[in-house]
Amino acid sequence: MPWTTHSVFNQPQPLSNTNLFTRDSALVEAVSREGASWDREWLASVGLQLGSAESLELGRLANTQSPELLRYDARGERLDEVRFHPAWHLLMQGLCASRLHNLSWQPDVQPNAMVARAARFILHAQVEAGSLCPVTMTHAAIPLLQNHLPDAYASWREPLLSDRYDAHHLPGSQKRGLLIGMGMTEKQGGTDVLSNTTRAEPLGVRGSGEPYRITGHKWFFSVPQSDAHLILAQTAQGLSCFFLPRLLPDGTRNAIRIERLKDKLGNRSNASAEVEFQDAIGWLMGEEGDGVRLILKMGGMTRFDCALGSHGLMRRSLSIALHHAQQRQVMGKNLSDQPLMRHVLAQQALQLEGQTALLLRLARAWSSPASEHERLYARLLTPAAKFGICKAGMPFVAEAMEVLGGVGYCEESELPRLYREMPVNSIWEGSGNVMCLDVLRVLGRHADVMTMLNDEFDAVKGSNRHFDRRWRQLRLQLNNLREGVARDVTQELLQLASAAVLLKVAEPPLADAWCDQQLDMRGRRALSEDLATRLLLRASAS
Repeated sequence: MPWTTHSVFNQPQPLSNTNLFTRDSALVEAVSREGASWDREWLASVGLQLGSAESLELGRLANTQSPELLRYDARGERLDEVRFHPAWHLLMQGLCASRLHNLSWQPDVQPNAMVARAARFILHAQVEAGSLCPVTMTHAAIPLLQNHLPDAYASWREPLLSDRYDAHHLPGSQKRGLLIGMGMTEKQGGTDVLSNTTRAEPLGVRGSGEPYRITGHKWFFSVPQSDAHLILAQTAQGLSCFFLPRLLPDGTRNAIRIERLKDKLGNRSNASAEVEFQDAIGWLMGEEGDGVRLILKMGGMTRFDCALGSHGLMRRSLSIALHHAQQRQVMGKNLSDQPLMRHVLAQQALQLEGQTALLLRLARAWSSPASEHERLYARLLTPAAKFGICKAGMPFVAEAMEVLGGVGYCEESELPRLYREMPVNSIWEGSGNVMCLDVLRVLGRHADVMTMLNDEFDAVKGSNRHFDRRWRQLRLQLNNLREGVARDVTQELLQLASAAVLLKVAEPPLADAWCDQQLDMRGRRALSEDLATRLLLRASAS
């Protein structure tokens, strides 16, 4: 006889088939406000595609089917290749079509292209974060190649600036699309790259653009299937930067031996490798001994992408929690109508309002390097944003998981993957202490940075008493900076910068609430019912 123990009810369907862009009012407004309204049509189109069930399934598959190292072929020939699930390649096609790897460097680039790219990055991060690694490194590497290895860039220019993804195993000049990775850290050093032992000796003449023979190892070699990597190695003049192609110009394999792929907590879709260089050939970028300075230029952009990526993961986790709470009933009422749950969700929505405003303002600063004010704004607040936003991501996703309860803790939900993904952005490209020390370095070395901060913060003086008080206190603290307070100073700067943007552009109740929550020394206060409703509507706009 047919029988059933129960039917499933009061259990919402997983969130899919929504437009990730148009449902995010804060992001829609920030894109226009920061000068990239020309991209809104593209963003709406991509947001619809990325929010589809098909795209979300690609993100799931790419993480459940991890990349596989193929060290040898059937004949015993050394391969050192990485095999990916087809979902990875489809995701990469979408990322390259969105030009996340080169939008800022197009010859006919639109104004404030970094703003448009930041919005695209946030949308893609909500579907799958591991595949962002190759595009963020490529985006940061292109200007270094343009300026410090012009001959190689000339032959690779067209495929580097294309919107094609090309996974074929061919020399760079023969491909339709190219990706560039990084290899900086070694076992004994990690962040302390000055302790690197990998060595480079010239094949003939020393100097920029010349080939060197490289011997050594890398402990984290990001995206080993990339067409080339920028690496650090010691020369007679100190740590230097080299361009290391996977295939040499004659089509032979460079002597890069993949020892293993990392077994990571998260970021499972992306291949990270340990490698050895056995007389590999690389071309010197810039001058010998100039490696750290060049890599730090690249690091600023990748650090910004870490903050964008974490924000995108946070936005997705809030969307999932809201979707669940608006349909799940407890004691005859939707969770989203329960006062305490509304308060939790509204607090999260308010947090993202401030982050969105700050990140898109920061993207505009990155789009204006000719302005000293904007350059200093980006230089100071990029490490602050990476520190504060990436740190905030882990408890934020955990809170969203609690909204769903046990369902959110199970692997069928997206939230466990988002939670595992969070720590990598806080660690990669410099962990929390490194970011805070960098903030102190900027404050101590750039005399005009205080002028920039005064211009930014004095523009909203008198708008909110909590803001005014915290800015006065921080200004006094900046007169006597000590390493022990670096984290506190960095967090204060980030909160004040976010508040300053909101006080300029947001409705007064929202901006004041953000200042009350983040800057009031007495602690957080409950949001008004009207504001909570407004925040939840903005976070789930149709």
